[in-house]
Amino acid sequence: MTDFPIQLAFDDAVAIVRDVAAKHRLDTETLPLSRTHGRILATDVHAPIALPPFDNSAMDGFALRHADLREGETTLRLIDEQFAGRAREIRVGEGECVRITTGAPMPAGANTVVIKENTRVDGDRVVVLTPPDAGANLRREGEDVRAGECVLQAGKRLTPARVSLAASLGVPSLTVFRKPTVAVFSSGDELVEPGLSLAPGEIYDSNRELLMGLLRAEGLEPTAWPRLPDDPKRVEIALRDAGCAFDLIVTCGAVSAGEKDHIPAVVQQFGQVHFWKVRMKPGMPVLFGSLDQARVLALPGNPVSVFATFLGFGRTLIDALQGRTEPRPAERAQLVAPIEKSHARREFQRATVFCDEHGVLRADPNPAVGSHRLRAVGESNALIVVPDGPQRLAAGTVVEILRYA
Repeated sequence: MTDFPIQLAFDDAVAIVRDVAAKHRLDTETLPLSRTHGRILATDVHAPIALPPFDNSAMDGFALRHADLREGETTLRLIDEQFAGRAREIRVGEGECVRITTGAPMPAGANTVVIKENTRVDGDRVVVLTPPDAGANLRREGEDVRAGECVLQAGKRLTPARVSLAASLGVPSLTVFRKPTVAVFSSGDELVEPGLSLAPGEIYDSNRELLMGLLRAEGLEPTAWPRLPDDPKRVEIALRDAGCAFDLIVTCGAVSAGEKDHIPAVVQQFGQVHFWKVRMKPGMPVLFGSLDQARVLALPGNPVSVFATFLGFGRTLIDALQGRTEPRPAERAQLVAPIEKSHARREFQRATVFCDEHGVLRADPNPAVGSHRLRAVGESNALIVVPDGPQRLAAGTVVEILRYA
């Protein structure tokens, strides 16, 4: 296997994942608003109306003409009322006012609202106790959004607030990128389903549930395939079948250079390997390739390696397939304890991230070593990214962190 990069730098590998996935970006679909939450927007949205769509009151009170107010108290005649809802044909003349509620359209002639608490009402007379500024408590048409303005950009994730903005403009549906279909494989003759008895040398399959959970946290609906045995022909058949039916194949295990690690050979023979092995710890044997219509992300088998490689490459791959151009928020925290490493690879260390009493985000490294130690992952909530090259990071150093979810 020499016709593709081996032992890439981590950042170079991420760039390849992003570039390849972008070239195979998924098609689009138009969905009602209720089904677009968490999806990636495929087309810009321009406002069909202004927001607010009309001048309206920001408070409960009385709509009036500011020119009628004097210093001290002013008495006005109450001529009508306008509640939130359909606008009535009301005009405020000299010395007049209209009772109004929050969100109600401003009557013609009025340009200011005095809040109810600053008035005294006596029959059809309203005494303004403290005159407000001109234009007080008034929301102007289009002050939030102008008609025709671009309010949502393609490539952004549709958060609840963004879907709500579309709803406020009367937009009934949005065009989004299709979510990738995902086939998940764990591999190894030693794996046994939880609940069954273990024979000597066997272990329970934890990685499949780990991958299924990580993918579901990304809003996907992965399909768990039967375990891949240590048999090259059966590995070939399973992966090629999945490659014809899914957008993404994610595997764990059987990706190193052992006699039973058949996945790299299958991807190279029947597809394309974009890179194999990255200068990172843990997770060095990770492979990224293509097989028929699917992109293949083959992760090492140790649980911490699965975390590091999925958070490092899987999220980038999923985002690029769905046309996401908005970067995920970068997070940094101060180290609680020092970290030292002598090797050149980028390292991902388990940590508990918390906010201290001063509002500072802190990262407490987990002392466990070894990429097989799943308990340490369960006790942590993030990975600390230790930069390339030998490092001596003192307590208090600000480092990049990758949260599990």
